[in-house]
Amino acid sequence: MSGKAGFSVRGRNPDVLMCIANLSNDEVFTPPEFANRMLDTLAEAWAADNGGANIWADKSVRFLDPCTKSGVFLREITNRLTKGLADELPDLDERVNYILTKQVFGIGITYLTSLLARRSLYCSKHAKGEHSIAKSFATDAGNIWFERTEHTWLDDRCIFCGANRRDYDRGEGLETHAYALIHAHDIKTRLAELFGGNMQFDVIIGNPPYQLGQSGGEAVGGFAMPIYQEFVRAGKSLDPRFLVMVTPSRWFAGGRGLDEYRSEMLADKRIRALVDFPDAAEAFPGIQIKGGVSYFLWDSSWNDACEVTTIHGGGPTSPPMKRNLGAYDVLVRRNEAVPILEKVLRVNKKDGYGNLAKKVSAIQPFSIRTNFRGAEKKTGMKMPVVLIGNNSETYIERADVPRNDAWIDEWKVLLGAAYGAGDSFPHQIYNYPLIAGPGTACTETYLVIDRFKKEIQAKRFAAYLRTRFVRYLVSLRKYTQHLYNERFQFVPDLPMDREWNDTILYKKYGITKNEIEFIDSMIRPMDDGDA
Repeated sequence: MSGKAGFSVRGRNPDVLMCIANLSNDEVFTPPEFANRMLDTLAEAWAADNGGANIWADKSVRFLDPCTKSGVFLREITNRLTKGLADELPDLDERVNYILTKQVFGIGITYLTSLLARRSLYCSKHAKGEHSIAKSFATDAGNIWFERTEHTWLDDRCIFCGANRRDYDRGEGLETHAYALIHAHDIKTRLAELFGGNMQFDVIIGNPPYQLGQSGGEAVGGFAMPIYQEFVRAGKSLDPRFLVMVTPSRWFAGGRGLDEYRSEMLADKRIRALVDFPDAAEAFPGIQIKGGVSYFLWDSSWNDACEVTTIHGGGPTSPPMKRNLGAYDVLVRRNEAVPILEKVLRVNKKDGYGNLAKKVSAIQPFSIRTNFRGAEKKTGMKMPVVLIGNNSETYIERADVPRNDAWIDEWKVLLGAAYGAGDSFPHQIYNYPLIAGPGTACTETYLVIDRFKKEIQAKRFAAYLRTRFVRYLVSLRKYTQHLYNERFQFVPDLPMDREWNDTILYKKYGITKNEIEFIDSMIRPMDDGDA
């Protein structure tokens, strides 16, 4: 098949990249539709920066996918350039060959994905093979590079990515998951070694590996070590004009080891656009990523507010809003939430109340692990304490409670330390509050949210926690199942000398009818059946 035929039939044939299965958790492939959404965002920003110019009609622009998997970004870029450069390079074969050899580059994340990417881009896994539509490559790799890269160990950890030597020090024939872009002291020099010359890329775009699993390979969910932030940092360090990447959205308000990265991103005025998908399945059908995914466009010449868009149910939840990403220590996800939160914080500051985070215990409030079980009976104990655990109540000697002994004698309101119910709306956010009287302690299954001298105060506080108002404010900082004290930082620490319900709270903070309807759409009621 000639190059002309190869490009002309693609529009009529089914697109294999729309239905290809993920080879492993490390290869979460980007659907063509999603890749094109990212490319549209890029084209709009390029035009805005360049007097309306069409990026796809510029043969001087170089593109790099530094973590290519299926090759979808490079293929779709090539398709667009093939159309855009038709006037300047009228001969199709010459045009395609120029684009493939001079404009699009990639770094494979594994040997197998490098072959797949070449097949997608060159119509052959060998760039200089008989069936390749590129005709002037000197090597079979073409411009899609992959070679086995090794980790650099120090005290059994990789100095570049933090991988555990036990899991990733592998023999020949097994992937090391030591990704080239983030395993070099000097990334620019490394790229010059890979592609030759003083290689400067105008656009860096991709879908990096998300997390390194604890037993090898990348884990999409669960308790694993995030790695995507290193690709973002490396991309910025290459000084492109534009950087466009899709990553999990956990960094907005959480994520293991992501505090510094979150601070960097929120303070970076060059992030021009952010498009968020709270339900990751809307971006990657069939893939579950807790907290959703998002892509951002970083513009080296931008120094202004970021345009934030949330996609849910097939379209934007509201018009895009220009926002200061650094307004808070976390990124508030929905644009509709911003005016609600601003009113709550303003009124609370005027009232002189603090936030509830300062009252919430750390994990393991009594330093008793979840799997610990006390005695079934208190017979023979000197000072028995009721130990509240996961669906259990047992007994433990007071002297055996490791810490916070004084809390035993107080009324306590507990919440489960973890609650997950998928990414559909409306959410419950956390479990039904549990009131624990004097003479009790709990395992790390629970957090102690606050403590009181009187039962009536504890009951009022539990009712306060059940309101949609409080649970909505918690949701702005809770993108995963785990509950920590900082999740309550937006929640006013109101006095429990009266009853609080949603009607009273909405009136107190000036929440409008439309805002109430929005909160109701996000947070479901909590009644006694949820206990």
